[in-house]
Amino acid sequence: MNFNDIYNHYNIDPAFDDLIKNAENNLRNDFDKLEEISEFNQLKVLKAFNRNNLNTQDFISATGYGYADTGREKVEKIFADVFKSEDALVRPSIVAGTHALSLVLFSLLNHGDKMVAVTDDPYDTMQQVIGIVGNKKGNLLSKGVVYDKLSLDNDNKIDYKNIDKIIDKDTKLALIQRSTGYTLRRAFTIDEIKRAVYEIKKTNPNTIVFVDNCYGEFTEDKEPIEVGADIVAGSLIKNLGGGIAITGGYICGKADLIEYCANTLTAPGIGKDEGLSFGTTRHVLQGLYFAPHIIKEAIKVGLLFGKVFDKLGYDVIPKVDDPRSDIVQSIIFRDPDKVITFCKAIQEAATVDSNLVPEPFPMPGYEDPVIMAAGGFVEGATSELSADGPLREPYVAYLQGGLNYYHGKHALKCVLRNFKKLGYI
Repeated sequence: MNFNDIYNHYNIDPAFDDLIKNAENNLRNDFDKLEEISEFNQLKVLKAFNRNNLNTQDFISATGYGYADTGREKVEKIFADVFKSEDALVRPSIVAGTHALSLVLFSLLNHGDKMVAVTDDPYDTMQQVIGIVGNKKGNLLSKGVVYDKLSLDNDNKIDYKNIDKIIDKDTKLALIQRSTGYTLRRAFTIDEIKRAVYEIKKTNPNTIVFVDNCYGEFTEDKEPIEVGADIVAGSLIKNLGGGIAITGGYICGKADLIEYCANTLTAPGIGKDEGLSFGTTRHVLQGLYFAPHIIKEAIKVGLLFGKVFDKLGYDVIPKVDDPRSDIVQSIIFRDPDKVITFCKAIQEAATVDSNLVPEPFPMPGYEDPVIMAAGGFVEGATSELSADGPLREPYVAYLQGGLNYYHGKHALKCVLRNFKKLGYI
């Protein structure tokens, strides 16, 4: 098969093929393991659809208060089934992952309550929600919530032996961030989350364990609630959206906790009983259907980038042989120009807006300028191929997504082309 016309169009050097094919050959066993996880999660989703009798009429959109929005109720039953939770809140009115996480915290924490982040300070946008940076109006600290954190150990892992020193009888909620975020660690696995939950509950059985599940869904064969977490939350335009969901977020967990969240989202006395799906039911469930396959493709893309850049002498997180529990592949460049070059090449390879040129920019919710390459069918959908990073030391690019592996491999060739041109490789 002759790829010359394609290579000429993108000005790609065919010499990169050998480097990439060698990496692919070394990754065959890793790819096979991903197939097994994907198949299991695919059947889990299908089982939830069938158990809850998903029907054509569930896709009909209601108006007004949404009392007749049967699709909304069906979506939430399916999500609760998939996540093995007592209840779920899945709404297009949850605008982002940060909103879903914030909704949980503001619903469950009152003046004087103490929360502890047991995986160190959370993601940048959540730091502003809490109030440890930014001093935004209405943050948790301004409302009298008490915040503390447990730093990671010297190996960038959860400091299990000191959990009993940070969790006490007054700790209302413990937050676990599963994904790497903008840190220099890999994502925490389900087994690691299980151990953290055990240590937290052993110290204080009444502490609510809340897992930020963003970027982690379907990367393993279990979810956090199955290992003892009380509540999880995330975005529908990341893993679970499958590149199809156009907006929304989800919260799954114990029924009483979901009731608090629903009452905060709408109003006490209304809760989950009102709120339109705005015709998004089909998108949400079709995205959920495709999600296990899409996530497998995204992790394959991350593995390929990680393998190639490791071979080129760059530090990568996670390392190729590390366990993976999110879709993020970090590459440490130690040079802002390399991060910018990387993101611009990803944008050039995008499906949408490939003609645009990303530049570092002050983004809402971030303290540092951030460069974001994101050219997808759904704006901001990081299940689609994207890359970003804050312009701060040690200057790291965070690659996410890829609806299909071939697109990700093409993007890698575009990155290598630009790096070679500038003498970075």
